[in-house]
Amino acid sequence: MSPPGETITDLLEEKDWTQLELAGRLGYTTKHLNQLIKGKAALTEDAALRLERVLGSTANFWLNREAKYREHLARIEVRKLNQKSIAWLDKLPLNELKKVGVIPNRRITAQAKPELVEQLLRFFGVASTEQWQAHYETGMQGDFRRTRESQSDMGAISSWLRLGEIEAEKLDGANYNRSKFEKALRRIRKLTVQPPEIFEPEMRRLCHDAGVLFVMVPAIPKAHVSGVARWLNKHKPLIQLSLYGKTNDKFWFTFFHEAAHILLHEDGKKTIYLDDLNADCKDPQEKQANSWAREFLIPSDSNDRLLGLRSKKDVKCFSEEIGIHPGIIVGRLQHDKIIEPSWMNDLKETFKWVESQEQDA
Repeated sequence: MSPPGETITDLLEEKDWTQLELAGRLGYTTKHLNQLIKGKAALTEDAALRLERVLGSTANFWLNREAKYREHLARIEVRKLNQKSIAWLDKLPLNELKKVGVIPNRRITAQAKPELVEQLLRFFGVASTEQWQAHYETGMQGDFRRTRESQSDMGAISSWLRLGEIEAEKLDGANYNRSKFEKALRRIRKLTVQPPEIFEPEMRRLCHDAGVLFVMVPAIPKAHVSGVARWLNKHKPLIQLSLYGKTNDKFWFTFFHEAAHILLHEDGKKTIYLDDLNADCKDPQEKQANSWAREFLIPSDSNDRLLGLRSKKDVKCFSEEIGIHPGIIVGRLQHDKIIEPSWMNDLKETFKWVESQEQDA
């Protein structure tokens, strides 16, 4: 991309003018005209109007030439900066980001890395790797409440959170309404017995109508996150699930655990609850969310019944009585060590469908 001065030079040759003559017609010194021709001086609105009068074309033509040239120079500088930032790529889960289409699914060569830096800065919505570090590594970490101490891979965590933000940006709807959300949760509990193709769209609709954003994002293993509850702003809570664990007992418990954070911990709207339900957490708010989800799914007045469940038939009968999927009951029995972890797992379901849907979308 050449500077506007190249066009000025071509027109000078056509008219057989010297730079001295053109400078006199424009009202510029020859030094300023020379700098304008070489691109060292910016072509301003005033200069564009003078060129319009003296050389023809329009002021808009000259300004567009200048804008494109300056953009070209800026992109050259950006590429140089991106070249210096390629070490940042080592912090990010590039293979997982390939799988979900954030970056092209091809071999990453040294030549391709500067452009890859540019693509990922756009993905994260930050101007530079310094801003990424300030927002995620320094800023956002202070808002995290983790259930697992190994949740320290900020590249994986930030990538997974950003995928959820992008999905949430596609949704609209009313602001959060606590009363509607409580009613929605009671209806969602009844959906646990339904197959995914029935409960998933209804679950999204019920959350949406209550002003809660609900998204599902493929797991990024090093993030060690099964779900997150957070507020994107003071009116919009987000529940994001990764299917880390995949079986329906963990899926549903994770969802209601995150819902509990929205209901019980509304005062902490800056907090980002990173939850891995496979971890043993002593945090009081996580314990509150666990207790709420346990009680909501299987009320404590059923504890004596749980102790007596020893067969699949008993579990199925009990699940019909309280209106939830038998796999959830099996998960509870295993967690409370009432039965062995290997027992009755065929009563659970696996939700591979969600990951395939997300990848096909």
